[in-house]
Amino acid sequence: MDLFRRKFLSLAAGAVATPAVSRSAWADTYPSRPVRFVVGYPAGNASDVLARLTGQWLSERLGQNLVTENRPGAGGNIAAELVVRAPPDGYTLLLVLTTNAMNATLYETLKFDFARDIAPVASICQNPYVMAVTPSFPAQTVPAFIAYAKSNPGKINMASAGIGGPTHVFGELFKVAAGADLVHVPYRGSFVPDLLGGQVQVVFAPITHLIAYIRDKKLRALAVTTATRSEALPDVPPLGDFLPGYEAVGWYGIGAPKGTPVEVIDKLNKETTATLGDAKFKARLADLGAVPMPMSSAEFATFISQETEKWARVIRTAKIKVE
Repeated sequence: MDLFRRKFLSLAAGAVATPAVSRSAWADTYPSRPVRFVVGYPAGNASDVLARLTGQWLSERLGQNLVTENRPGAGGNIAAELVVRAPPDGYTLLLVLTTNAMNATLYETLKFDFARDIAPVASICQNPYVMAVTPSFPAQTVPAFIAYAKSNPGKINMASAGIGGPTHVFGELFKVAAGADLVHVPYRGSFVPDLLGGQVQVVFAPITHLIAYIRDKKLRALAVTTATRSEALPDVPPLGDFLPGYEAVGWYGIGAPKGTPVEVIDKLNKETTATLGDAKFKARLADLGAVPMPMSSAEFATFISQETEKWARVIRTAKIKVE
């Protein structure tokens, strides 16, 4: 009886230990096949460009391809839901960004909860925005712009890339902070031609999108939306210098389905962090006007939570509704 009991306990102990050993061994061999990297925007979009750049470098470090898969639509929600429904095995990842944090408040009928259903894996970078006006606009500075807006309520058109996106919500934060009455004009396509032509007068957009026009004097940069100056536009002051507390930053990172093994998340975070520390990768990000933003997965989770709460307040105050 004692011999049988000892054998049973030995087998039971082995049964308990096996999953842990298997998970560890599995994480060591991950990835053993290509990984899908889902992007909620079309090919050629800034998000797509960043995903492909990051995917290329991570592919080299992981020894398997990160294959970018574009699933545009519904403000990025189609891509997010696809990843939420994918097996939590580390072979389907999502490019997460500012829009995902905003969508949690903008959309009341989503079939998923971003904070609950997507596990933060690693942050990639910040994408600074700039407040730019057409050169014919009379104000040369932010204080002059605010004074002009208050003297001419409802006469300044503010362009955006669509209702509820960062180019819209960042502008709404400015309106609330400055007490300015600007008319929001959302675009389905590019707003740049109308901005250059003066049909719309101001925009809050990624530096990457506008820096060539700013350097060619076709647009005038009044301020950057970050808390400090941007290396891409070192002579342009931050909006916070004129509106204390104003800060609005686009950001990108990597997410995975909830339940993805911690070992896999840790490995992806480690390799992403190493990528962000590479001088050549930093230079490529700088070319895009972006700044590396390395964080642990726990820090990234906290950051996303804070961003979600921040933009929820702005969206509710501005009464933004998606169509």
